[in-house]
Amino acid sequence: MKLLVAALEAELVAFPPELPGFDRLVTGPGKLQATYALTRALDAREYDEIVVVGTAGAIDARLDGVVYEIDAAIQHDVTDIDGIVGQHVSLPARVDLGREGVTIATGDHFVDDAEAVAVIRPLGAGMVDMETYAYAWVAAQFDVPIRVIKAVSDRAQDDAITDWRTAVTACSVQLRAWMLAEYGV
Repeated sequence: MKLLVAALEAELVAFPPELPGFDRLVTGPGKLQATYALTRALDAREYDEIVVVGTAGAIDARLDGVVYEIDAAIQHDVTDIDGIVGQHVSLPARVDLGREGVTIATGDHFVDDAEAVAVIRPLGAGMVDMETYAYAWVAAQFDVPIRVIKAVSDRAQDDAITDWRTAVTACSVQLRAWMLAEYGV
């Protein structure tokens, strides 16, 4: 059995309520809710694989409005005791997913301005979201393979939240098409 994970129901509107071979988990937004919900799910049942689908802001201008697989996750909203942004005092700076794709920077706020993007981009990420680092870290603790697939919903610039609200349904359709192509469900 596999586990299909999304942060928000809105990201799954194009999906049927049940997919053969998959349980479904909606965690809520942000790193804490993602960590809590995924930990509870993995503690309750063993899964062969976790497949995360969702939306993300593109902070690399070369990324267009399609679906991308995530290769690694970093955190953009942490600082270590030496003041180094992106470094946590006790968690790894980077969680690799063992895939080819785009690196994503996770933080507990919706990125929607050019100044924030200017700080995050040099950390090496091409996209931003609010959950992927947590999902990847929890999956590693349980030794469960994870795939994270993100559809570009916005450019993480001014008014990105308005763009996200407009784009989330179209992103869900793209993610659903990816699931059909990859898993046949």
